[in-house]
Amino acid sequence: MSANAVNAGSEALPAAAPPVALAASPGGPARPNLLGLSRDELDAFVASIGQRPYRARQLVQWMHRRHVLDFDAMTDLSIGLREELKSAAELSAPRIIREERSDDGTIKWLLDVGHGQAVETVMIPEPRRTTLCISSQAGCALDCAFCATGQQGFNRNLTAAEILGQIAHASAAIAPDTISNIVFMGMGEPLANYRNVITVIRLLLDDQAYGLSRRRVTVSTAGIVPQIRKLAEDCNVALAVSLHAPTDELRNELVPINRRHPIDELLAACWDYAEVIASRQITFEYVMLDGVNDSLAEAKALIRLLRGRPAKLNLIPFNSFPGSSFRCSSQTTMDAFWQTLNAAGIVTTFRRPRGDDIAAACGQLAGRVEDRRRVRLGDKLGVRRT
Repeated sequence: MSANAVNAGSEALPAAAPPVALAASPGGPARPNLLGLSRDELDAFVASIGQRPYRARQLVQWMHRRHVLDFDAMTDLSIGLREELKSAAELSAPRIIREERSDDGTIKWLLDVGHGQAVETVMIPEPRRTTLCISSQAGCALDCAFCATGQQGFNRNLTAAEILGQIAHASAAIAPDTISNIVFMGMGEPLANYRNVITVIRLLLDDQAYGLSRRRVTVSTAGIVPQIRKLAEDCNVALAVSLHAPTDELRNELVPINRRHPIDELLAACWDYAEVIASRQITFEYVMLDGVNDSLAEAKALIRLLRGRPAKLNLIPFNSFPGSSFRCSSQTTMDAFWQTLNAAGIVTTFRRPRGDDIAAACGQLAGRVEDRRRVRLGDKLGVRRT
């Protein structure tokens, strides 16, 4: 299949944000990037420049409803206030380096997050919804064997402004259509960047900002158990867990964080989480790897783990990437695996690959990352790979 690559001009958004939320003014103090502030932080900023609280609400609506990142374009603010905002603060988001469009309608953007690092964001249009898959880190430290991001390494967490900038760009790009679902399934482990991700989630749920329901915001995790429990308390949106194996022995090899938080501990946190979410159901993601985790014995082991629990299983055909030794399971094998699970009463679906012709499908996102790890997590935890 062919892909149409388009270079996006820098006029789409302001210049790339630096890897910190503050920018130094020439000869003056650091200025906050308002795009990445929480509601409380924005309220405090507005008060600090002597403005009334309703000004914070106006700024929220401009940034997060209208996706305007230019103070001069905020026409219900006085000219004097706009000038004061330009002096006291900034609005900046990652610059778009490249846009690619798949034959199936999927769009992938490569965004500059400074210092030679770039992340990818993917928009997936469907007849009744439009889903945006966003990145939370430049790279990923969790070193999952089958994931392009994990194999590329880890540089740093993205700021809240850099995460929200992905949404702002995509929202502006598809207007007047709107994004109906946000999934933290791009580059990085969201729960390893908890502080910034929770700021973004709260704005996504805020009626004066994005106004999405909790069911339309999904956090995907490889299984950082303490943060799963914290998320249940703080902001119980939909949860997807990268399971990928039914036994600790196999999951230790595929998902090294399992050596710290094994399956029993992970599932206990998931069942507790299900008690506090609206859907009362956890999605478990399971990539289909030929000859690795796709036997009927492994399907039956999954049944023992999930039967009678608030669980939905999402089978993901493996999407290849350069340097990977894995292959996708055959269609016959995947069908038999699915039939075994469904016959046992496990709600099981297939994730249809989208954007694989532009390397935008699940597990293929890589961006551009300079690895800053001294030791890979798999090596640190004693994972042996061939």
